[in-house]
Amino acid sequence: MKSRILMCITAMTVFAALAVPVRLAAQEAQQKADKTQYYTVQDLGTLGGTYSAAEGITNDDLVTGTATTVNDVYVRGFLWWWPFGMIDVGTLWQNSEIDREGANEWGQVVGYSATETPDPNAEDLCGFGNTNICLPFLWQFGEMTPLPTLGGNNGEAFGINNYGQVVGFAENNTQDLTCLPYFYLQEEAFLWQNGKIKSLPPFTGDPDAFAIAINDNGQATGGSGNCFYDFHALLWQDGKVINLGNLGGTQPGLYGISLNNQGQVVGLSSLTGNTTFHGFLWQKRTGMIDLGTLPGGGASAAININNNGQVVGWSCDQSFDECAVATNFRAVLWQNGGITDLNTLIPPDSPLFLFEARAINDQGQIAGFALQISTGEYHAFLATPTTGYWGTSERPKVVLPENIGKQLPQRVRIGALRSRRGQPDRLFGPGIGPTN
Repeated sequence: MKSRILMCITAMTVFAALAVPVRLAAQEAQQKADKTQYYTVQDLGTLGGTYSAAEGITNDDLVTGTATTVNDVYVRGFLWWWPFGMIDVGTLWQNSEIDREGANEWGQVVGYSATETPDPNAEDLCGFGNTNICLPFLWQFGEMTPLPTLGGNNGEAFGINNYGQVVGFAENNTQDLTCLPYFYLQEEAFLWQNGKIKSLPPFTGDPDAFAIAINDNGQATGGSGNCFYDFHALLWQDGKVINLGNLGGTQPGLYGISLNNQGQVVGLSSLTGNTTFHGFLWQKRTGMIDLGTLPGGGASAAININNNGQVVGWSCDQSFDECAVATNFRAVLWQNGGITDLNTLIPPDSPLFLFEARAINDQGQIAGFALQISTGEYHAFLATPTTGYWGTSERPKVVLPENIGKQLPQRVRIGALRSRRGQPDRLFGPGIGPTN
């Protein structure tokens, strides 16, 4: 009897052991037939406050972004790196921010911070709710160093490549009548390297310019126009400025946001009639291509591109002015000529709803910010490709109660360049959020 029971148990054990690889093989076969890449999602937390947003990710998995401290009193740039978690990079005074592609693979980080010095023109260029001077910074080896301006008081840094070249914008000492009464001086795109700063020219006739990203070949992208609108999306290459064109519109919101080492540029452009904008892909061979929106969408923004040509960003159901106060964004991925809602590629029981995808590295890892469904807080996320399979799922749209939507900071809500026009916001009206 014992031997018969033992044989039965042994047989069941063997059968179960054999069933696991059979089940996994069937799962892998289904996923291969589906040809869809799925992702696991990790909540990166905050610095003690209620929100955070990831802005960049390097090929060695270093995530950068901005988060609030306890009670949302301060805004701080952060680094996140497994297994150390989220690290506060500090500040030149009270607040700091890391925007766009603010880190390289050597661990150098750039951003901007308010200082203790009051701005003589009472500008709030950082958008932190005070009128202190805002300066670009370089963070390395645990130390934050302010970078120079171009003769004016303020500036911000957005991108750094693997050779330590930094781009952003800085004020010069020329008054800009298109900025009054909020800002007083012209803003120039800059390139900083090895302690020296130089300006990058705007498109002919434009008084203001800014550079957002720079690749390892020294090409940079951004835009230029007057103080409150950007009329030209630009590529700087070999000392020259190239107008990337548009998707039919002229303003507002026309600039390059990211580029890869192949010189492909992504960003956003208004459409004919200037009633909304779409994300675009520009390359020398084809010019500017409209990336479109999710079905039924009204606006989109392409925010980052990796060296494999994968593009991430967001799509919103309404036109751009309505999207400014809406919370029905969806993080999206453009690849192989199509657009996909990233929420359909993560586990259907995920506690996060992905609002905006802001960065993608060459391994296909995606970083951005998401709604923590149970609390209504906004947290930075990291989505990592997986061999798991659960089938594409249609997750319901998330529309928050009005009181929660109002708490979402303007800098987090839009997912495009925000800070340089913090008051009023250069595209969507006055900014919201921490005011210290």
